[in-house]
Amino acid sequence: MAGKSWLLELEAMKCSTRSASPAMSTSNTTSTPHARHSIHIYNNHRRNQLRPLLSMNGCSKQETSIATPLGTIQTLSFPPVSTPALAMDSLNSALHQLRSKPPPFDSGIIRLQVRIEEQIEAIDWLRAQKQEDELLPRCFFSGRSHKNSNTPHDFLSNNHINGNKNHVNGNSNHHYENLSDNDDSVVSVAGVGCAVFFRHISPFSFHHWRSIKRFLSKKCPLIRAYGGIRFDATAHISSEWKAFGSFYFMVPQVEFDEFEGSSILATTIAWDDALFWTFGMAISQLQDTMRQISSAIVRLSKEVPNTFIVSNNHVPSKSYWDLSVNRALQMISRKNSSLIKVVLARSSRVLTTPDIDPLIWLACLQVEGENAYQFCLQPPDAPAFIGNTPEQLFHRDSLSICSEALAGTRARGDSEALDLQIELELLSSRKDHHEFTIVRECIRRKLEAVCANVFIEPGKAIRKLRRVQHLYAHLTGRLRSEDDEFYILSSLHPSPAVCGFPTEEARLLITETEMFDRGMYAGPVGWFGGGESEFAVGIRSALVEKGHGALFYAGTGIVEGSNSSQEWEELELKTSQFTKLMKLEALSLDAKRG
Repeated sequence: MAGKSWLLELEAMKCSTRSASPAMSTSNTTSTPHARHSIHIYNNHRRNQLRPLLSMNGCSKQETSIATPLGTIQTLSFPPVSTPALAMDSLNSALHQLRSKPPPFDSGIIRLQVRIEEQIEAIDWLRAQKQEDELLPRCFFSGRSHKNSNTPHDFLSNNHINGNKNHVNGNSNHHYENLSDNDDSVVSVAGVGCAVFFRHISPFSFHHWRSIKRFLSKKCPLIRAYGGIRFDATAHISSEWKAFGSFYFMVPQVEFDEFEGSSILATTIAWDDALFWTFGMAISQLQDTMRQISSAIVRLSKEVPNTFIVSNNHVPSKSYWDLSVNRALQMISRKNSSLIKVVLARSSRVLTTPDIDPLIWLACLQVEGENAYQFCLQPPDAPAFIGNTPEQLFHRDSLSICSEALAGTRARGDSEALDLQIELELLSSRKDHHEFTIVRECIRRKLEAVCANVFIEPGKAIRKLRRVQHLYAHLTGRLRSEDDEFYILSSLHPSPAVCGFPTEEARLLITETEMFDRGMYAGPVGWFGGGESEFAVGIRSALVEKGHGALFYAGTGIVEGSNSSQEWEELELKTSQFTKLMKLEALSLDAKRG
């Protein structure tokens, strides 16, 4: 009855909080046994501590802990307020009360949220959270715009402010209440600090997936783990990608959710006594983070200010690229070769003055990237991985799942007539049709392995972005089991669009050919929720580090009929969303040098 008694105390807490009656929900999840995994809970009490304080790496006691479901998973919703400052007051008051009445569970995760009656851009909120030492991790994810979009799903679109029903569990007692009739869709999410994060150098496995799902619940749909996975977990991790491990996911400590017409400010507490991380330690850490949070909003300019390119170095160089493409074509043309397509990539290190601010770049990419996902993932004391990707890997809502095939690239025309001419040329290109068919049919077969039925509509169309256009197909199906989520993730990645076909032959050639670490470029980036998840493909992306400039990544598919010079031009086109932000400044700098 301890759980029920604690809920009654929380009910009494309503009268003493500044925001009056909170709506509360508690849900207990049940999990199947988990094997070895890695969970880290970050401690920022000591400002000079750069590593996670606690981790579970597979000893028997930790395995037992993971086999046990969390004691409670809850969302506490407080009445709406008019400003972020009032939301901060409400959350700080609630945290003070919660600290005085700790939950009677050995483990759990609790989200406290306050709705703000104004739509504020999440990226503006994140930009206001300045850190001198960058010890706190941060993340940002944004869905695709509905405007002029031929895409039926967005990165965050089906997540609602509250679940239709919330489960209150005090031992065996249950109560359901409807917390919200709003179906407002999440536009973007920003997070600072980690309630819990998940990282390991070993490849992302089913057990890692189960360890993440342990902290999630269908009853609390906005408790989510955001992150990404390396393109090739078997490849050596270079120094610039070390902080990301083989995969990195985080449940933010402090989160700002942007909706159509409103916003939510939320805090999340996670604890587990078996990991020697108590509720008291977790809430102390959260309150320390809250003291660093600003309620002021910095409206970001959508232009990169006075950025000069000091140097721009491509790996590979154009001459080595020509050799690599020709070698790949020779392998594809061999009679005894099963290789049909390989995607070769390029890394371009750009040094600028002053330093590139990844969030300002991301704000600019939002203007560039209509019909694309934007993301930023930055572990503590590490570079920021940012991107503006048009490609969805998959979206799952309960048993429903959808994916996309994207291949073939052309520039947009300067006029409507020229744009249509380029579109028709792309649609009629035999080489691009061949490449596109490989991608679409591979995704179809992988969906059919775990779905009862798979439908393709449209089978072949054009996806238009600001600077480029692609061949596109949309695939839908119904999973036989929600546990198939992990298998569809591991099966769809890497797709022929970013690796090649057959996958293993293409991956081996990439390993032999490329002279840089892709890291999370072309890997899955997105989020897991209790009953829903969505991942994009981390292309059109960059790794930005203070004092070290940025690494831009781009790739292109090599099939029979490819030309190395034309493929190089495609790389330039794909990175233009980054480089054109600095183009005029680079030219003016060149003029000054001349």
